[in-house]
Amino acid sequence: MTTKIYDSIIVHLIDDTPIEVSPLKIKYLREFMIAFEVVKESKNDEEGMEALSECVRISMKQYYPQISGSVEDVQDNLDMPTVYEILAISAGIKINEKEEEPVVAQAKESGTSWEGLDLAALESEVFLLGIWKDYAELELSLSMPELSATLAAKRDQEYRHNKFLAAMQGVDLDKSIGKKDEWEEMKARVFSNGEARDANDILSYQGHKANQAGFGINMGLEYEKV
Repeated sequence: MTTKIYDSIIVHLIDDTPIEVSPLKIKYLREFMIAFEVVKESKNDEEGMEALSECVRISMKQYYPQISGSVEDVQDNLDMPTVYEILAISAGIKINEKEEEPVVAQAKESGTSWEGLDLAALESEVFLLGIWKDYAELELSLSMPELSATLAAKRDQEYRHNKFLAAMQGVDLDKSIGKKDEWEEMKARVFSNGEARDANDILSYQGHKANQAGFGINMGLEYEKV
């Protein structure tokens, strides 16, 4: 059984300074995603690489503020393989420099977008826990995997409470629920970059969900798009 909410890695600057990289907090991820749209709209790979460097510069606000002042600071301190590693962990964007396909095309095909995700509603639900003084503090405290895990725990707790109350009335809540779980379906779409049709779709078994299940895509189970 997994005990990790997300993966983190150690990367190194060109001068060998180590930096720990983990999923971006929502505050920085929001800014990152706006910048990533510029990558998708770039006319060529030169523009695309410059826009990718801006995405990494935003990431450095969380990981290593000393080089977050300009794109030039990022380019002077990070090589491209490290940039791709940071993109994969910070925002789940996988771009392979060895691919023949141009970087801009890979960015467009990544499917990475916040369209269709009602982040305000999800944050509002978590905010009810009463831990944060305002939404700015919440966004600086949680990454998307942490938000997802917190919401799942909150909803599981509420469901167990409701299940207990229903059982006191002689009702089996598990059997009485006939509608689909919208929360699980939303997570399935997030984990599969919008490809999964529902929570049982095999494409949803990626990343954290794959770890929880003990298997999944990129964990020994291959699949092919047709």
